Amino acid sequence: MVRKIGVLTSGGDAPGMNAAIRSVTRIALNNGVEVVGVHNGYRGLLEGSFEALGRHAVSDILDRGGTKLGSARLPEFKEEEIQDKCIKNMRREGIDALVVVGGDGSYRGALALTRKGINCIGLPGTIDNDIPGSDFTIGFDTALRTCVENVDKLRDTSSSHHRCSIVEVMGNRCGDLALYTAISCGAELVITPETGYDELEVLERLRYLSDAVKKNHAIVIISEKICDVEALAKKVSLHTNFSGRATVLGHIQRGGCPTPTDRMLASRMGEKAVDLLMEGIGGHCVGIIENQITSMPIQEALERPRASRKHLYRLFDRLV
Repeated sequence: MVRKIGVLTSGGDAPGMNAAIRSVTRIALNNGVEVVGVHNGYRGLLEGSFEALGRHAVSDILDRGGTKLGSARLPEFKEEEIQDKCIKNMRREGIDALVVVGGDGSYRGALALTRKGINCIGLPGTIDNDIPGSDFTIGFDTALRTCVENVDKLRDTSSSHHRCSIVEVMGNRCGDLALYTAISCGAELVITPETGYDELEVLERLRYLSDAVKKNHAIVIISEKICDVEALAKKVSLHTNFSGRATVLGHIQRGGCPTPTDRMLASRMGEKAVDLLMEGIGGHCVGIIENQITSMPIQEALERPRASRKHLYRLFDRLV
């Protein structure tokens, strides 16, 4: 029987994490279950940094970005000795089960705790949208909105000065943020881990747009960690008739009030997490697949290939 549920946020912050904390807390309390917030992710478990969460503790956080509970990295959590210390602290606090909001590393931590007797449920919280087992992650829609707003503004100045704006967005190993931004903004080129990167091909395409199509500006959206965008912008200036300018959106993409879509997604996922724990289920992660909230074993999700975006890359090619 579950009497007290813990909730923590781990990894990079994502808009909507607060909505998930609120949902877990309110749903659990309505089931007669106490809730404990864990500060600073798995590090808070190790340090015993706990906070009792009542209804009022999660009031007025639904529309706030970031995470009320804080987040921190704890690489040493992989060690069994550290996990055992965390479990000891949880048992001392009376925590029977745990909801973890974060990325795949956070999922692995939740799975490790489940295997040691503490049922855990993972919720996908990351702007990168790179968690298998869910079509969309908490925070992705808000980050996409931020990217689109900024690229729209760049387009205004690019068209005034015959520029090619090369915009680097986050995403780690996943190109979704770049792809969705490119389609939403009408970009001329998108470069992601899925498309690959051929510098000569990029420059040739931009020369064609400038010389043959006579475009007075161009927008290139590129995922982080693919190339040095400042160096690419200089080459665009040297080898095409565009004036190349690089913009790295950086951590601005993680901030801001979550969109209604992210608030709804986090609220629905939080409800599902509590329901699973009340049924005695652990070691699962919650996702949204074909607009249905679902769950699956964490191990299955981590081994599952991500949903293909080939149809969206085809759409982009047909729109250019």
